[in-house]
Amino acid sequence: MLQAGVVTALGTMSGTSLDGVDAAVLQTDGEAIYGFGPSDYRAYTGQEQEILKMHFGRWQEDDCTKAARIVEDAHLAVMQTFAGIDIAGFHGQTLAHDPSSGRTHQCGDGTRLACALGYRVAWDFRSADVAEGGQGAPLAPFYHFALAKWIKADAPIAFLNLGGVGNITWVDPACNDPADPAALLAFDTGPANAPMNDLMLKRRGVGYDEKGALAATGQIDPTIVAAFMTHPYFSAAAPKSLDRDDFAHLNTAVDALGDADALATLADAVVQSVSAALALCPTQPMQLLVTGGGRYNETLMSGLAQALPCSVAPVEAVGLDGDMLEAQAFAFLAVRAARGLPLSSPQTTGVPHPMTGGTISPPFKVAG
Repeated sequence: MLQAGVVTALGTMSGTSLDGVDAAVLQTDGEAIYGFGPSDYRAYTGQEQEILKMHFGRWQEDDCTKAARIVEDAHLAVMQTFAGIDIAGFHGQTLAHDPSSGRTHQCGDGTRLACALGYRVAWDFRSADVAEGGQGAPLAPFYHFALAKWIKADAPIAFLNLGGVGNITWVDPACNDPADPAALLAFDTGPANAPMNDLMLKRRGVGYDEKGALAATGQIDPTIVAAFMTHPYFSAAAPKSLDRDDFAHLNTAVDALGDADALATLADAVVQSVSAALALCPTQPMQLLVTGGGRYNETLMSGLAQALPCSVAPVEAVGLDGDMLEAQAFAFLAVRAARGLPLSSPQTTGVPHPMTGGTISPPFKVAG
């Protein structure tokens, strides 16, 4: 059993943008934040990224041995740099996500990590939620609630994570429990960095448009963006979630555009999808705090600031680390999972009732 009180938890995150593995330490009892510890990062090599991309869309019954080994080895490489850890949260790598069919697949074996590291590892966070009819995503909202308390927010705020896919969490910090029906609303907003990164890799052989500089020189094609926004996902009630490739047709739509115009159009598609997401929130947030790699895209951030009725700022503006926030979230969720506390609720994933989840693997030693 995990000891009572505040513990030292290590969280990891490998997102759909496939840049690498983030790892961060959090001091928490699973309900409140008591402090932040060190962090580290291990990038995926180009070859590793290609292999992982080849496995997108594959399920548990498919042969994902090679992808799983890459994910596990990359996580071990960064997790072994930390000492004094009581428990770790291992998200794995999402390869496929289709909650409408009751399926989700995050590859990677937390038991192997626990045995190698010598402490408990919590993993497979999404499966229980999906099995109960939830979306299984996003899972960071309960941590966002704790962050709102940490920064002493005194009015509703929203966290926007711009990873491969975008997701938003609206938080009312006046509530005392994240499972309170009035405390949270969370859902995926639409594609975020994935289409832009994929285009840059395909056309220019680089992983992303640094600072959105190329997009800043392009012209938006409003016809493409307008057609994109007619997708029924954007008018569907929240909570709701997406797979990385649910909007693959967006990249096809910009095929005929030059690089700069294509990127400008893709960035505006993100802006418009976030604007549509804000319209679904219970009230207008006082501020939109942006985390994830997309906050470095100045074209994207400028577009959000111009389009949205609330202030927009990176999470660093309130003293948080946007590079490690998702990893910290899985440290927080690991402690909650070990203590049987809810990880999701009807307002975050659409699951019928607040529920816990995750598998806790102790550090068994394999004989021989």
